[in-house]
Amino acid sequence: MRQSSLVVVANRLPIDDSQAPDGACEWRRSPGGLVSALHPLLRHTPATWVGWAGGTGPAPALPDVDGVRMHTVALSPDDLRDHYEGFANATLWPLYHDAVEQPQHHRRWWEAYQRVNQRFAEATAEVTEQGGMVWVQDYHLQLVPGQLRALRPDLRIGFFLHVPFPPPELFMQLPRRAELLRGMLGADLVGFQRVQAAHNFAQLVTRVLELPATDRRIGIDDRVVRIGAFPVSIDTAEMSALAARPDVAARARRLRQDLGDPRQVILSVDRMDYTKGIEQRLKAYSELLASGDVKVRDTVLVQVAMPSRERVGQYQILRERIEREVGRINGEFGRVGEPAIHYLTQPFDRAELAALYRVADVMAVTPLRDGMNLVAKEYVAARVDDNGALLLSEFAGTAAELSQAYLVNPHDLEGLKQGICAALRASPDDITQRMRAMRAHLSQHDIRAWARSYLRALDERGALVGHPTSANATPDDAARVPRPVTPTAAQAARQTSG
Repeated sequence: MRQSSLVVVANRLPIDDSQAPDGACEWRRSPGGLVSALHPLLRHTPATWVGWAGGTGPAPALPDVDGVRMHTVALSPDDLRDHYEGFANATLWPLYHDAVEQPQHHRRWWEAYQRVNQRFAEATAEVTEQGGMVWVQDYHLQLVPGQLRALRPDLRIGFFLHVPFPPPELFMQLPRRAELLRGMLGADLVGFQRVQAAHNFAQLVTRVLELPATDRRIGIDDRVVRIGAFPVSIDTAEMSALAARPDVAARARRLRQDLGDPRQVILSVDRMDYTKGIEQRLKAYSELLASGDVKVRDTVLVQVAMPSRERVGQYQILRERIEREVGRINGEFGRVGEPAIHYLTQPFDRAELAALYRVADVMAVTPLRDGMNLVAKEYVAARVDDNGALLLSEFAGTAAELSQAYLVNPHDLEGLKQGICAALRASPDDITQRMRAMRAHLSQHDIRAWARSYLRALDERGALVGHPTSANATPDDAARVPRPVTPTAAQAARQTSG
């Protein structure tokens, strides 16, 4: 079997569920952002992608896509229910997002999570050449680094978490917390979106596993695992070029006319998820309509909510609640031919999405918690006119980089309403100044810069490239066993280790 020196391991393969008429597969743009992030890198890098192709049953054989080999991992109906819908998305996902919804714990889910992770590790070991590099992605596969190291100690193994990593008091709720931490520590480099997440991880490793750790390095056995923050980004140039195309600009003008040519358009583009703050946003908008601060004739809200995890009960209930609230708001405040909210659930291709971004006078990205949120970055990249106001949650990872946005606390309804009004009423000069600053940042911190910084750090045994304090590090530092984050934590851990 052909082997590869760079292997990306993720829950899903980055392809459409169905083949094109000519039998070819195409890249699938994931609403969660992983494929959008990695696609520009891998289409120019010989690599293998290990993942699930969708559906259940035997793993299908798939052709290469843009030169990237697709290696499929099979999931049974029980795997899909207990690993993906269960432990990954009903236990870990809510816990990692501040327990916005109550995490659920079932032993059979954990057994499936172990089983599926082992299957991914074995598939990866099979396709990676001697001394190759493996990049494991996200919370679905937190055990894979440790399992893979046991199978192939010759490999350089990286792990990157795209979602937030919770504070110790939340993570400690997990019955299998120690096993998850050990799984991640199988990597040579563990990357997070934010510095705080790396700090949380180091604290937990010290407390639960009694290992010496700092916010940059963790000693385990005879190895040093490096940790750091690597904020993921987008292909800024690609989105800017797409938004600047004449046909996209023309489509944006038609979309505005189709919306009734309002004075201002507010846009939100979310995956249907309880972490995205959609219900809070709708409530704030409803109250602004009721108070007269926003008028339907002048302003329209376009809410795109792409369905996800439709078999998970919490998501079915959420969709019903949101659709009921949209109906109530339109019934109460809309007019014939003038709905207060245009609610869309179908997926959009890249050109149509770029046109929507160009239409939006205000882009409302207000998740309750997000690891990064690439929609905010896409909006900024698409505003080639240096126009448009970004309303951004403080609890999106993007807020640390796009500090010139109009920042809001989505849990504070009054603050959210004030933020919407501030963005709607901002002066053109203020909007332009903020947008230019954000666009300048993204031009320097794009997807290629993210991938370079992470892969360079993974490939090096010296200083941690990409970490905010790496400038003072030396190769000798990397080999030095770190001191614990909290000297007394190891003693306290004996009573609480998982």
